[in-house]
Amino acid sequence: MPPNPTASPDPTFRPAGVIHRLLGSLSIFTMLMTIPQALTIWVKHQAAGISVVSWSAYLVSAVVWLWYGLQKHDKNIYLPCIGWILLDSAVIVGALFYR
Repeated sequence: MPPNPTASPDPTFRPAGVIHRLLGSLSIFTMLMTIPQALTIWVKHQAAGISVVSWSAYLVSAVVWLWYGLQKHDKNIYLPCIGWILLDSAVIVGALFYR
């Protein structure tokens, strides 16, 4: 019998686990990158150039993703959305307040 040319899958390799860790890391990274924007608005009282329309679209998107994540019971989706909702709201309220 000739050898099987297809390699047997490595049981220790879990691509789903890798992608979940990557997505979680990216969620944290992108939120950390947004914090300076919120701090600029709230600490320095500088909201020039902030588009309330754009940030409102991000907020709506985060709310829809939160709803979807809750329906799927997927923490990788809904937990970051809570952070995004808070950050987006902080930017929007600050931009409106310090115009």
